[in-house]
Amino acid sequence: MAAIDSGTAKKRLLRIRWATRLLATLLIISFTLAVNRLSAHPMPNSVVLLRVHADRIEADVQIPLGELQSAFGHAVNDSSAGLINRLGPQLRAYLQQHIRAERSDGRPWHVVVAALSVQETQNALNGVYRELVAEVRLVPPTGADVRRFTFRYDAVVHQVVTHSVLVSVKQDWAGGVLPEAVPANVGIIALDIPSNTIRPLIIDLKTGSVWTGFRTMVNFGMRHIAEGTDHLLFLLVLLLPAPLRVNQKQRWGPFGGIRYSLIRLLRIVTAFTLGHSLTLLAGALNWVRLPGQPVEILIAVSILVSALHAVRPLFAGQGAVGREGWIAAGFGLVHGLAFANTLTNLQLDAGPMALSILGFNVGIELMQLFIITLVFPGLILLSRTPAYRVIRLAGAMLAAIAAVAWVFERVSGEANWVTMWLITYAPEIPSATVPCVS
Repeated sequence: MAAIDSGTAKKRLLRIRWATRLLATLLIISFTLAVNRLSAHPMPNSVVLLRVHADRIEADVQIPLGELQSAFGHAVNDSSAGLINRLGPQLRAYLQQHIRAERSDGRPWHVVVAALSVQETQNALNGVYRELVAEVRLVPPTGADVRRFTFRYDAVVHQVVTHSVLVSVKQDWAGGVLPEAVPANVGIIALDIPSNTIRPLIIDLKTGSVWTGFRTMVNFGMRHIAEGTDHLLFLLVLLLPAPLRVNQKQRWGPFGGIRYSLIRLLRIVTAFTLGHSLTLLAGALNWVRLPGQPVEILIAVSILVSALHAVRPLFAGQGAVGREGWIAAGFGLVHGLAFANTLTNLQLDAGPMALSILGFNVGIELMQLFIITLVFPGLILLSRTPAYRVIRLAGAMLAAIAAVAWVFERVSGEANWVTMWLITYAPEIPSATVPCVS
């Protein structure tokens, strides 16, 4: 009995010890997280973001001025106002000296340090964080593979032994990496303590191809529609009255029949497609360019007008479609300008841009067809019931509220509770159901 009691006591003692250790560990973790929150600031490392083109690599180099000051020997962080005007040539010469690239046989690439700028971010606890941003162009020798090279970089690291450089691919069209995705990590450059050397980074990107770039843009176009609440809403509102005829009182009447509904849907969607395809091409090639704000406001207005049309016919004339096709084409022109802005932000060369325009537009059309295939059969069935009037009016009202909220937000530049709700709770097409070109 004593042995049993002794064993039980030992077990209880072990449990107490484990509980004590667990509590202590949790307290340490909590304290560490609290300290990190209080002292949160950007990490004191440099970042190199590579943009891979067919004949060159463009790099965005970001260096914390606090770290650069220790290595550069000038008060760049203490006095960053007018820094580029004061020390621009010296900074370029410094970076030119410490950024190199070469082929596997040692033949050097041509390196050019272009534009320099200073970026600042405010932190309520730690003040201002400043970094130097340099645009660097790396051009390989004739015949060299742009996707495989040795990257020698030791800016700051040659003096500040704790400094490190994170190298990632920000954009690689042929490799399927777009700027809207998380940069693909390539490696880290830092001092190797055992050998006391800064080893170069061997960059060997996976083989790229035109098909990979085109396929990526098709998928990008599909995701752009699936994740774009305003474009989705516009398309859905267009579909609401499509199965209905216009009665003698110029109001929406009964179900017009399957053939009538499909023909009308085809005309409206085709007109919208032609409109946005035209301005997508013109905008992406910089033939037509409008500021982003007016375009976004007009998109919200297009949703509002389409919602009013779903309540009562605004465009239908004596024919089956009337002026709806022309209005859909006009609104397509507006939406195409927004699509074009997305492509121009990629800053692609002529060849990849031409294929991207085609692939992006194909992706948009595939997603539109996917949505219509999912939604329109149900609308046809519902439009044959008395309940469809309530469904149509409720959908149009909700779309109108969202459109007005978007107009106010895009005019004022400030979000309101409706747009915040849409960002947080508006349903998106689940990624698992979105078709993917592979």
